[in-house]
Amino acid sequence: MSEIDDLAAFAVLVEAGSFTLAAQQLGCSKGQLSKRISLLEERFSVLLLQRTTRRLSLTAAGAALLPQAQALLVQVERARQALARLKGEISGPVRMTVPVSLGETFFEGLLTEFAHAYPDVQIELELYNGYRDLSRDGFDLAIRSDASIDERLVARPLLAWHEMTCASPAYLERYGEPDAPQALAEHKCLLNSHYSGREEWLYHQQHELLRVRVSGPFASNHYSLLKKAALAGAGIARLPSYLLNEELADGRLRWLLRDFQTRRMPMYLVHPYQGGLPKRTQVLADYLIDWFKRSGEALDRL
Repeated sequence: MSEIDDLAAFAVLVEAGSFTLAAQQLGCSKGQLSKRISLLEERFSVLLLQRTTRRLSLTAAGAALLPQAQALLVQVERARQALARLKGEISGPVRMTVPVSLGETFFEGLLTEFAHAYPDVQIELELYNGYRDLSRDGFDLAIRSDASIDERLVARPLLAWHEMTCASPAYLERYGEPDAPQALAEHKCLLNSHYSGREEWLYHQQHELLRVRVSGPFASNHYSLLKKAALAGAGIARLPSYLLNEELADGRLRWLLRDFQTRRMPMYLVHPYQGGLPKRTQVLADYLIDWFKRSGEALDRL
């Protein structure tokens, strides 16, 4: 224990009037408390208390020290209250880093729904596909595909997404609709250059794994550009389910090969481990979890 802790213990002891009550308030044993007071007396080379079996009484030195020790308790309580108020306020900055295509999906909601509900929260949204050390780089939240890589983080499940094969009605009218994955070999496919195996698309049906070699006129490492190319009728794309709610709902894109599954990939909302999130961070985390829940439910209805 520090000297400050022992001074605070001295003030609590005098206020309680007995070692038994004070030890209960401080969460220690009578022996430990007695030792702390003795150490304090040794540091100052004075006797602070007259101890009898029936009561405690202050010496002149103890009476002189008591106001300072009590003032210390008041300052500690004020600091605790200030932190509690800060944690309770729904205002201030929140820094968040997320993958590029994922951040684009809920960006509009942040500007409308969330900003309307919490106008005093300032969001700094970084769209970045690399890894960020949240504590070192000063981020409050992140969205990650792997929650096990850093034991310093707390992870909350956000969504499980999968790639959906889709194309525009204009493309399908011109080239026809594939009825099985193998037919994709005869189509113009839009490739994701982020993946080394971009020319091999995998599908599952029941317990069978299907591998299809594909090719096409355009490749990009950016899902949003691949979606724009598909909307323009340039070919068939495989895009994350979280990107397609509006386009599938209004018919600008059609979901192909629905009976053939692709790998599901979980995403997590993570934050550095701490006793409790500030309110401004907590409400943003809750909003994102609800947004993706609603998005998933809308996709399930298609």
